[in-house]
Amino acid sequence: MSSVNHVVKKTPFVQDVLEGLTASPKHLSSKYFYDEKGSVLFQQIMRMPAYYPTDCEYEIFDRQKAEIHQLFAEGVDNFRIVEFGAGDGLKTKVLLDYFLQQDTHFTYSPIDISGSALTQLSEDLGTRWPNLDVDPFKGDYFEALHKLSAQTSERKAVLFLGSNIGNFTESKAMAFLASIRKDLNPGDRLLIGFDLKKDPHTILQAYDDPEGITREFNLNLLHRINRELGANFQVDKFIHAPSYNPMTGETKSFLVSTIDQQVYIEALDQSFSFYAWEAIWTELSQKYDFPTIERYAEAAGFKVLSHLTDSKGWYCDSIWEVKA
Repeated sequence: MSSVNHVVKKTPFVQDVLEGLTASPKHLSSKYFYDEKGSVLFQQIMRMPAYYPTDCEYEIFDRQKAEIHQLFAEGVDNFRIVEFGAGDGLKTKVLLDYFLQQDTHFTYSPIDISGSALTQLSEDLGTRWPNLDVDPFKGDYFEALHKLSAQTSERKAVLFLGSNIGNFTESKAMAFLASIRKDLNPGDRLLIGFDLKKDPHTILQAYDDPEGITREFNLNLLHRINRELGANFQVDKFIHAPSYNPMTGETKSFLVSTIDQQVYIEALDQSFSFYAWEAIWTELSQKYDFPTIERYAEAAGFKVLSHLTDSKGWYCDSIWEVKA
């Protein structure tokens, strides 16, 4: 037992799996979706016809880039764009291109946990725009933001796109925003994406697409536990099951066991029982309205400068300023 405890303490992934599968009801953290295969699948999800947030946010950037530029650049000679979870930078490149056309002085600091994604992005940016000042950071968002704050006093404009804030419960979202605020100065900006409440059928299809990519993305979490923790999940004995509650705005994804089964995890030296149709909660994707967005901003020490929405009114990029 002591050796098992040693492994559990050593590896956060193992610890979180233990806590999640011994909880009632069971749950697994969505942050573990993003191993190498999961990251590739998510890039595919963002390009699916049914997954509207990417197209909506791209449209906002494309059609309202001048307003974004004005809000980032007003009153300063230079600034730094800091992007949390930059990935391939698909949407952000629209802004970078426009800002460079305006002869704006700025630095782009993409932050990502994937070193390979950062390398690929940096190489692509260097090829497209040799004069763009790129300063990437690999690792934790807040560690990178803290280092940047210590290194420079220039205005920071933090991007947190894709409605990734929706993966947090309200209390965790507030804690996340407070952590951002801690390393920003008065006048700094935060552009944050919020998926808005809309037709429930439209929302649900984005998490249960006809191509089955979201299904594969969710099930990959079990494949990852098998690969990395020596588990024996029979992945074909679980189904992907999303749900949406239009009253609370909560979209949740579950993995549901179709049979009574036992799963052994070597890293824990422990077996876990599943009864037929028992669910593991794997993801939250909150949908928002404007009063909630404004309440979040106020509580975290920001003031709202602008709500930018797409032509359908499905999505909002809200630009906030740090209060003095």
